[in-house]
Amino acid sequence: MSEPRSIPVTVLASDVAPTDASLVADFTPSLVDVGEHHLCPGCGEPIAIRAVMDAITLHGLADKCVAVFGIGCSTAFSNNLDVEVLQALHGRAPSVATGVVRMRPELAVFTIQGDGDLGNEGLQEVLHAAARGENIVCIMLNNGVFGETGGHLTVTTTIGQRTKNTLDGRDEKQHGHPMRIAELIAQIDGVGYVARGAVNDAGNVARTKRMIVDAFTAQQQGLGLSFVEILTMCPTGWFVPTDEAPDYLAETIAGTHSVGVLRSSLP
Repeated sequence: MSEPRSIPVTVLASDVAPTDASLVADFTPSLVDVGEHHLCPGCGEPIAIRAVMDAITLHGLADKCVAVFGIGCSTAFSNNLDVEVLQALHGRAPSVATGVVRMRPELAVFTIQGDGDLGNEGLQEVLHAAARGENIVCIMLNNGVFGETGGHLTVTTTIGQRTKNTLDGRDEKQHGHPMRIAELIAQIDGVGYVARGAVNDAGNVARTKRMIVDAFTAQQQGLGLSFVEILTMCPTGWFVPTDEAPDYLAETIAGTHSVGVLRSSLP
């Protein structure tokens, strides 16, 4: 009986854990004091907020901007930012921002709200601010769930999307139809810029950052209210594995909430 042959195995350098690893560079934006956060693994909101901070840096607005946060998961990230931050009650961020910009019109005032905060609790606030042409930038982080209060559906939850109280997916007969907030705001006179982006892949992150930059450009030119909706991942609220959340966003949410620029008064 012949002896079994030994088959040589090639070990690639990438298969071996480095023993002398070191940080090449810190890519944390200058306006993010602390990169670490307590949001769930796979959450897309920190990516979206980082894109906002990058846009502010590109515009050179760090020393003359005020952020107004709504109530939601993203509120926990507000303490990590090196900008002036005001905290609004549920849904009321656009009204607080209106007060700030009317008293200090030279400032770049922007809001950050989730879809539950902006759409369910305070939709009238952003609609009336848009109709008045308030010179503010409103950012809505849309994952289709009330993440902070348990993960139930919001007005933007798409048909078939899972939440804590739509375990089999949203059904239009039982739960009604989703609202497309960006399209609603884009119809209002007094609006200078409206777009919807996403953060589920590198290409969308880059495009979303461009949208935010353009929104602040419109604000700096006094063109009226600018609105950027950003589709973000929430694997915890969707009951999907973290690594599947980007594809779930593309397949389940982006089909209803299409990515792109909906209105622009920029030259």
